[in-house]
Amino acid sequence: MKYNTIIIFLLSLLLLSCNQYGINESSVKIKTIEKKYKNSGFALLYNENLKKKLDQRSLNIFHKNLKKKSFVKLTNPTNGKSLIAEVISNKVSYSPFYNSVITKRIAENLDLSLEEPYIDIVLISKNSTFIAKKTKTYEEEKNVAEKAPIDGIQISNLNIKNKSKINITTNKKFSYSIKVADFYYKDTAESMIDRIKDETKLKNLIIIQLSKTNYRVLIGPFNDIKTLKDSYEIMNSLYFENLEILKNV
Repeated sequence: MKYNTIIIFLLSLLLLSCNQYGINESSVKIKTIEKKYKNSGFALLYNENLKKKLDQRSLNIFHKNLKKKSFVKLTNPTNGKSLIAEVISNKVSYSPFYNSVITKRIAENLDLSLEEPYIDIVLISKNSTFIAKKTKTYEEEKNVAEKAPIDGIQISNLNIKNKSKINITTNKKFSYSIKVADFYYKDTAESMIDRIKDETKLKNLIIIQLSKTNYRVLIGPFNDIKTLKDSYEIMNSLYFENLEILKNV
């Protein structure tokens, strides 16, 4: 009987030692929707201010977290257009607000908006059947792009001088939220909100119940890109693993 009491006491101490910010770490189960890397957010169009060069004709990108020579699928969720790109560096310095740095050619192929260059990124496994089918096409397009003159690439909707070709987005409502994480338990999601309130001045925090075992912590909505970017950078300073920007529909 004494032996059982000692075991219970020791287990209680162990659980208490894992408790941080009032959260029992043994109960923290961030629900993983996909095993592979996925992120939604704003891309940064390459410019000469970045120290490392990126050929504007290429299907290459810069990314902070993915390994060099990784293949990713980039999608414009507004129109469903997608393509395969290759990460050529993860050591380029740029604002963490952007989920990647892309070329003019990628922006043109995806028909991205100048005002809201919003894209989805999904890491593609080298062993996947998808990348096996697309590799040949990617290499063919890459070879063509490398031979094409850079002036031949026209960004119809990103070229502000040619107003007749710019996609009109000003009439559409700008509304985005920051996805912090998905949790298995509601009380864990609530504890996360308490932590964010304790460590930041952010106030517009909400919990969305996606299912009985999936609770999403969001910050927002944001109606302008400056406030969204400022809040994202504040959250990024707390070292969250994979913050996402979700478009409110």
